[in-house]
Amino acid sequence: MNVQKEEAAKFSLMGMVNSQSVIKSGSTGKILAKYSIYIAFAILFIMLSISSESFLTATNMINILRQVSIIGIVAIGMSYVIITGGIDLSVGSIMALSAVVAASFAQADSHYSIFIPLIIGITVGLACGLINGVLVAKWKVAPFIATLGMMTAARGLAMVYSDGRPVIGLSNTYNNIGSGYILGLPIPVIAFVVIVIIGVFLLNFTVFGRHVFATGGNEQSAKLSGIHVTSVKIRVYAIAGLLAGIGGMILSSRIMSGSPVLGQGYELDAIAAVVIGGTSLFGGVGSIIGTLVGVLIIGVMNNGLDLLNVSSYYQQILKGAIIVIAVLLDKKNHQ
Repeated sequence: MNVQKEEAAKFSLMGMVNSQSVIKSGSTGKILAKYSIYIAFAILFIMLSISSESFLTATNMINILRQVSIIGIVAIGMSYVIITGGIDLSVGSIMALSAVVAASFAQADSHYSIFIPLIIGITVGLACGLINGVLVAKWKVAPFIATLGMMTAARGLAMVYSDGRPVIGLSNTYNNIGSGYILGLPIPVIAFVVIVIIGVFLLNFTVFGRHVFATGGNEQSAKLSGIHVTSVKIRVYAIAGLLAGIGGMILSSRIMSGSPVLGQGYELDAIAAVVIGGTSLFGGVGSIIGTLVGVLIIGVMNNGLDLLNVSSYYQQILKGAIIVIAVLLDKKNHQ
């Protein structure tokens, strides 16, 4: 009997040791998965700092922040949409439409206050986003189809409004939005930081933010919990449209013209930044800080590879590969 008890004790002890090892291994895996995006960013940053003397300079760091600020603003809005389980393919076209309309009121000989084109540009972006939201939430049109339609329509409206030509001759005050500085920092960077702070607050510290996660996590459960899912979806698409409008105006002021072809490809870069930042395409999971890191990874990678004279074609291949890997990891985590 004593021998049997000893064997049982040994077996129990071995089981406890093995289970603790599994727990530790699982915990390590979860930690690595949680912070993998930050580890990847740190490794990329260190490698480029070693590879190029021009990379780790104050001028280049400011340049990177200026470059990523516009796509970052658009990506913040995209984060809200994707967390609810949706997608928005129209943000690039909304940028163009907001830019040409705002620029037409910001010409040097128009005599309008600078606030007029800004308000009009934001209103155009917000209106496009609201239409997307109504199509998706009320009329139950698939987000891919609804925003694809808006992508085509908004680009066409931008062409019609501007007669297919860039709106030029903008006022210095308007152009200063994209090229000016406040306290040594570019205005687009300051705008990006402010929007990141607001985005984090809304998503993490408000009832609306909790409803966004709940809607993306399980829409039916959210409805049963009393959440007005339709309202949540309309609002997230409105936010995406509004931020696309802001991004379009900043970009137009930076290039000193409101072009109807402005913003092409920005929707893909925004989606890439959000997905790389850890936001799940299945909905219910994501963070604004993760999107910020995703934006920085894309910006740092593009800047570093440019400094190393790597062809832009190879950069596109690398970016595509990173997106696919991020999606595969996301899919694996949801199996």
